[in-house]
Amino acid sequence: MLKTLVRGMASALLAVAMASASAAQVTPSGGVIGASPVSEAPQVQLPVDALMQDAGEYARRFGVPFDEALRRLRAQGDSVPTTDALRETFKDRWAGIAIEHLPAYRIVVLLTGTDPVPDQQIVAGGMTVPIVFRTGATATRDAVLAAITAYQAKIRDSLSRPPGLGVDQRTGELVVMTASADSGLDRDGALRGRIAAMTGVPVRIDVVDRPSGDMQAEAAPVVPGMMAASLSAGAIEGGGRVVGTVDGKRYACTTGFVVNDGTRDGVVTAAHCPDTLSYVGTRPSDGRRQEWPLDFVGQWGWGYQDVQVNVAPASAPARFAPLFYADTAKTLARPVATWRYRTSTRAGDFVCHRGERTGYSCAVVAMVDFAPAGDLCGGACLPTWVAVEGPTCQGGDSGAPVFEGTTALGIVKGGTYRRDGSCLFYYYMSTDYLPQGWTLVHR
Repeated sequence: MLKTLVRGMASALLAVAMASASAAQVTPSGGVIGASPVSEAPQVQLPVDALMQDAGEYARRFGVPFDEALRRLRAQGDSVPTTDALRETFKDRWAGIAIEHLPAYRIVVLLTGTDPVPDQQIVAGGMTVPIVFRTGATATRDAVLAAITAYQAKIRDSLSRPPGLGVDQRTGELVVMTASADSGLDRDGALRGRIAAMTGVPVRIDVVDRPSGDMQAEAAPVVPGMMAASLSAGAIEGGGRVVGTVDGKRYACTTGFVVNDGTRDGVVTAAHCPDTLSYVGTRPSDGRRQEWPLDFVGQWGWGYQDVQVNVAPASAPARFAPLFYADTAKTLARPVATWRYRTSTRAGDFVCHRGERTGYSCAVVAMVDFAPAGDLCGGACLPTWVAVEGPTCQGGDSGAPVFEGTTALGIVKGGTYRRDGSCLFYYYMSTDYLPQGWTLVHR
C-alpha cells in the first residue's frame, strides 16, 4: 500500500520538476551526473582524505581559508560529546542547539527561562570554539515536539494541503510550511496566531512554493543488447545507481550503505523505490555497462522509516564492498568508520550526500525534527526526519548516503522545491532507523 501511495504522489508532484535521472549533466566541479559508472575501481579514501574533500566544499560555501575549514570540520565532530552532555545538563530548559558559521564559528544553545548561563568555550579540532547560551525561549524542544504529535492532524485538516512541520532549534519555534495556495490564510498573522493558540508553543509560518515529494525518478529505457553480467564481475557499494521496473516503467534510485544481518551482506535504499532492483555498474574486463540483479528482502516505510534491503540472489552471490561513493564521477569511495544518532545531530551541521542524479554536494542541516508535507509515509510523517538546505537535490537521489567525512548519517528520502524546480531542502532518514537486525558494515 505504501509504495502505491507514494509512487502515485511522487509521479504527480515531481513529473514537471524532474528530468530523467539518466540524463547527463556536468557539475561545477566537472563531474558528470547520470553517466555510466567508471570502469576502474574507485580510490578508497583515508579519513584525512575524506575530511580534506569535504573541507574544500566548506571553504567554498563559507568563504574561509582551507585550513580554517579543516579545523572547523574537525571541531564539528569533536564537539558532539560536549553538546550531548550539555543537552543532558540543561534537559529541563533545552529549546535547541545550532552551529553558527558566520560571522564566526560558534555553538549556540537556546534555553527557556530567564536565568542566565555563563558562556563557555571548548577546544575541539585544534581550535577554540565558543559556546553561547541564549535564554528566553518560551517552549522546550520536547514541548514543541509534543505539540506536533498532539495537533498534527488538526493542523493538516485546517489547510487545503497537508503542511510540513518541524522544530527550528535556532529559534525554538514550531515551523509550519504551508503551500502557496494557503498563503492567504496567514494575512496579518491570523493562521500563525490560531495555530499558536491551539498548540501553546511559538509558531512560524513559512510558505513553500511546491510540496514535498520522494526522489525516485524515471530511468532511461534499457539499452538494446545490454545483458546482465556475472555478479562476480564487480562489487556493490553505497552511492551507486539501482534501477527497477514498476507498471512497465523503470525507476532509478541510489544505494545508501552496505549492511549485514549477521549472515548476509546487503545494501539499503529508500522503501519507495521498486522492490526488485538491479545495481548498475561496469564490467571490469571491458568497462561495459552492466546490471547486477538484487533480491528484495523487505521494506519499512511508515511514519519514521523509508528504507528497504536488497541482497544478491543465492544462485549468483555478489561481492558487497563496505564502501560508498563520495564524488560525482565515482572515482572516490569511503569506508564507514562510525555513525551518528539523530539526537546528536545539530542544526547547522555541515553534511554531504552523493546522489545518482546530483552527484556529490554538501550543505548545512536546517532542522533535525522535521515531518515532511503530504502523505509520504503511508499517511502523515513523524517529525523524525532531518532536513538539509539545498540547492542540490533531484529525482534519482532517493536512498543516497548522507555523511560527514567517514561518519554515516542517513539515507535520502525526498525534497521540497521552489516554484522554478530548484531544491529548497532535502530530508533524510537517520541510520538510527535501519530495520531491526540489520547494521552498517563499517571499519
